[in-house]
Amino acid sequence: MTRPPFVISIQSQVVFGHVGNSAAAFPMQAAGLEVAVIPTVIFSNTPDYPTLRGQALPPGFFADLLLGAQERDLPRRADYIVTGYIGSLEVAQQTADFIADAKAQNPDLIYLCDPVMGDQGPGLYVPETIADVMRERLLPMADLATPNPFELGWLTGRKIDTLAGLEDARADLRLAPGARLVVTGCALNDTPAGKIESIILGEGVPSRHPVTHLPIALPGTGDLFAGLIVACLGRGMTLRQAVARAQDLVSVALAHARDLGAGEVVLSEPGFRKALLTLGD
Repeated sequence: MTRPPFVISIQSQVVFGHVGNSAAAFPMQAAGLEVAVIPTVIFSNTPDYPTLRGQALPPGFFADLLLGAQERDLPRRADYIVTGYIGSLEVAQQTADFIADAKAQNPDLIYLCDPVMGDQGPGLYVPETIADVMRERLLPMADLATPNPFELGWLTGRKIDTLAGLEDARADLRLAPGARLVVTGCALNDTPAGKIESIILGEGVPSRHPVTHLPIALPGTGDLFAGLIVACLGRGMTLRQAVARAQDLVSVALAHARDLGAGEVVLSEPGFRKALLTLGD
């Protein structure tokens, strides 16, 4: 019997709601992938509520979890590693060390770096020291990277409003040869009215994927999108197919959250859940 694709997901986790691992793990598991979840922070909820409890994992505790993953030989078993929000400099450095070692052990491993650093409204919401680790250590190891326009602009110092600007920004990143960049949530000068795009760079001609722009911005959207991309890739789709399908499913989840009046991503829409079971069929 063939084992399912195996993913190590290193990002935030919340008790209530859906961000980080709490948004990305479910779609990957529902699609039939095996997921090892390693939290970088554990919070009671997203930061959009009046109170926030919990903390970034202490470096010693986080290091112990990584050691346990090594002892179970997870890096050699993994097909994918995904990283997202990281809450402390020490954990960022430990994550980079873990991924470098994992890729040395397992050259076929695909690493998706979602550099969760900020967005247009709140701006940069991690310390610059963590953003620097993402730029200098994590992104150069990535096979796939999924920044939003704010993050890409901050990382490169470029204004992201044209396709040429996107291509210049990709050239400024210290990505490995052959790495592919998926810039999410783009509204460029020539993006059709009422649309928002994900744009793939690094596969020859840029691939543009417009979708109807829902005028809502909810925590967890990018984490869900990255998880869905890996779920789709794990079920045998090409990157272009994966991005298009992930966008469709994120739109379903966002529309459902809007209809419920929810303040964050919701994963309970019946059609969304059913679609996860048949990805790649």
